[in-house]
Amino acid sequence: MTHEFDKDYWERHWQQELAGGPGSMGGNPPNPYLVRETGGLTPGTALDAGCGGGAEAIWLAAHGWHVTAADISSAALARAAERAAASGAPERLRWVETDLSVWSPDSRFDLVMTHYAHPAMPQLEFYDRIAGWVAPGGTLLIVGHLHTPGHTGHGHHHPAEVSVTSAAITARMDATEWEIVTAEEHLRTLTGHGGQATPLRDVVVRATRRR
Repeated sequence: MTHEFDKDYWERHWQQELAGGPGSMGGNPPNPYLVRETGGLTPGTALDAGCGGGAEAIWLAAHGWHVTAADISSAALARAAERAAASGAPERLRWVETDLSVWSPDSRFDLVMTHYAHPAMPQLEFYDRIAGWVAPGGTLLIVGHLHTPGHTGHGHHHPAEVSVTSAAITARMDATEWEIVTAEEHLRTLTGHGGQATPLRDVVVRATRRR
């Protein structure tokens, strides 16, 4: 079964996640690639495109970033805001309910990141779109799924176009505009509902927009 990844889909998805209790995605810690790839950056302004339960946005805010966290799902944002209230840095967070396939920010950011976001548009075109929101000298961080035959990822069958490779992403980035810092593919294990271990095949791309 494939999905349209529209607002109705994501509202249903996050309502199910909220019902899943502490083991759900909404309670997960920040993505380990975020910590690794941004830990050495000077805090500034950041956009989390498709923030979901807010773990990554909250981590950035707690480390001095001023974060705009955008998602199409009101249920996801409600969960994220609830977590942020206990984070100690809610004043550095702004939550935006919007469809990222049509929304555009009114300024560029020092960091634009996305973690497993699946919008209602082709995946690579989505990455092209958010790349345009990075300020000169700023950073783009993409963490995506790399699916293989028979692999479902978070228990869902995703259409082929949401699976990307690091080469497919970087091939679309003009070398005169971008310096590729990281372009990797990894296999890691996520502990999900009931302690079940789920293998995740990840794509990680970090690039700096040249001044």
